This record gives sequence, C-alpha cells and structure tokens, in this order.
Amino acid sequence: MIYMDNAATTIHKPEEVRAAVMAAFDTMGNAGRGASVPALDASRIIYGTREKLARLFHAGDPRRIVFTANSTESLNIALKGLFSRGDHVITTVLEHNSVLRPLYECRENGVELTILGCDGKGRISCEEMEAAIQADTKAVVCTHASNLTGNMIELERVGAMAKRHGLLFVVDASQTAGVWPIDVEKMQIDVLCFTGHKSLLGPQGTGGMYVREGVYIRPLLSGGSGIDTYNEKHPAEMPTALEAGTLNGHGIAGLGAALSWIEKTGMDRIRQRELSLMRRFYNGVFRIPGVTVYGDLETEKRAPVVSLNILDYDSSEVSDELSTVYGIVTRPGAHCAPLMHRALGTVEQGTVRFSFSFFNTEEEVDLAIEAVRECSCTVRKQATENKR
Repeated sequence: MIYMDNAATTIHKPEEVRAAVMAAFDTMGNAGRGASVPALDASRIIYGTREKLARLFHAGDPRRIVFTANSTESLNIALKGLFSRGDHVITTVLEHNSVLRPLYECRENGVELTILGCDGKGRISCEEMEAAIQADTKAVVCTHASNLTGNMIELERVGAMAKRHGLLFVVDASQTAGVWPIDVEKMQIDVLCFTGHKSLLGPQGTGGMYVREGVYIRPLLSGGSGIDTYNEKHPAEMPTALEAGTLNGHGIAGLGAALSWIEKTGMDRIRQRELSLMRRFYNGVFRIPGVTVYGDLETEKRAPVVSLNILDYDSSEVSDELSTVYGIVTRPGAHCAPLMHRALGTVEQGTVRFSFSFFNTEEEVDLAIEAVRECSCTVRKQATENKR
C-alpha cells in the first residue's frame, strides 16, 4: 500500500508513539483522581504533553492548553462558547465543515456571519477581510491551510489586523500543526484549535486548543474534574474549565511521544521533506493531458497537498482505480469543504487529493505520477471512444 491520504489522518507514526500507548495501557491511572502511583503517573504524562504543546506553539503557560478528542470538538467548544446573539463573525470559503457547521448553528442563534470568497486559485484577500469588518464584529475565524488546495492564510498578517481592530482571532490549525511553525504570540492568535492524528503524528482521538489568558469561553461540558467536588459549578480555572471527565490519557501519552519525535527530528526537516515530495508529484502531473490541479502551487508556503481531476471523470472512480490497480490510497470527493468546491466549480465531480507525509518516499511519488499518467490515458481514450 502506498498511503497518500495524510491530510485525513497519518497511518505511519514514529515507533515511539506505539510504544508510549502500549506502556500507558499497563501503567496509566486516572489523572487528578487520587494520589496513587498510577494516577500520579497519568498526571505527569498529561502535563508533560501540555508542556510540549506549549513549546510547540510558543504558548507560555501550559495551563492554557486544553485537551479534546480532535479539532472538531475544539472548534465547537470555541465557537459556541465565544459568540452570542448580536455578534458578527468573519470567516472564509476555505473552511472545513468543523468550522462552518458550528458557525451556521451560531447564525441560527442570532450571530451574523460574513464568509469571504476567494480568487480562481482559492486565495483569500486580506484587504477584503479587513473591509468586511463592522462595528459589531467580534472575531475572525479561519483555517491556517485549506485541506483541499493546500493554500495557506498569512496568520501573522491577519492576527495583526484583528488586534488593530480589537477582534478575537480563532485559528483552525488541523492541516499545519506539526509541520508549519505556529507562534501564538507573534501571530496574535487568541484561540488555536488542533488535532493530534494528522501532522502531529499522534493517535486518533487526541486534539486540543490553546486559549489566550483573558479570553473566556463558555464551557460546552461540565462534570467530574477531580477537584472542587463540592462546588455546584464546574471549576473556572484553566485547563479544567474546558475539560470535563476522564481525558484520553493513553492517546495523550502517544501524542506526547509524537511531539518528542517532532522535536528530535526537527519541524523544518519534516516540512522540507513533505514539501519536496509534494513538489516532485506536482511537477510530474500538472502537464499530463487531461489533468487539472487546483490551488496556488506557485508558492512554497503551502500545505503538502495536491488535489486534481482527470477530465470530467468522477473523483471517486479515479481514486478507486488508483487504489485497486496501483495500491495508492488517496481521498476523493468533497473533503468536508463545501464552499471551496463551489468556488472551484467541483461540487459534482469532487477532487482526488494526494497528501504527503515525512514517511512517504520518492519512489512512491514516482509510482503515483505514473499511475495518474496511465489513468489519464485510459480516461482520454474512453472519452474519445464515447464521442464516436
């Protein structure tokens, strides 16, 4: 199997991740629930992972890192806990449904929503974003990189604009955390949402959010916390304020090991390899007759993703052919990014997405290029025969 669906989830993880999860099964108790050795071990592992995430995002206080099951949960907590009737929020067509659907629910409850369009290559204009600001605008919510095109938004520029106008800045880093540097202070990010199972190379069921000190989010959940048991209200101090119940300690142990591997390997090295593989693939396919590639591939500052179509063939058929004939795993369809597909004119067809990992090889990329070439040849031959 040649796995090129890393934007959905990474399958190939560092061996340290597996070892950490397995060790946690044998030793981990429930963090914050007593002073037994297993409970204290769990607390140390979980807090150690908070510290690593705080370093990764330049967040300062590890207590500003909250654990969730994934970026979708983080975004639901953030968006539903920040906005109220009468607020105005700006977002973009690049967004995943994990941003859009909570915002649509907010809109049903009286929040006004402005969704910025894009150009033909899926790029957002910061000037248009600033022009959309109103007297009642409360926040800008945007992805760091599109999971469909790989296009990135200039977070430092948007963050400066948000602060200049006194707005909150909420970022979905699902496609970039672990591969692109994110400095929440420099980029003036108020809330950063991330998932553990993609470029952070951790287990599924892990994720979290950074919340700047002074930013209050209404908790989505309340319940057991291990502290302040006799209080009728859920504890207000972070990170407990946004964490209710038992955390996924085993998964967090694996995420902590993945973060250590990223620190040891070097994010710059990881990113350069992934972008090199992406560029090798793009250079091999974009001139193939019948192939259309989407997004801005002229810039190096992008996620390691290439989405394409072959003539007007359904993306699922092409992806199935790649899988069954060539053993190449890709992602077809809408990618939970409906507005981006409408902007690109690919609603009916979808796209075939190739997304690359540090653990892919040049040989795999070359095989994928040849597979796309052969698929294109087959599709064009069929199209010619159908016209006769």
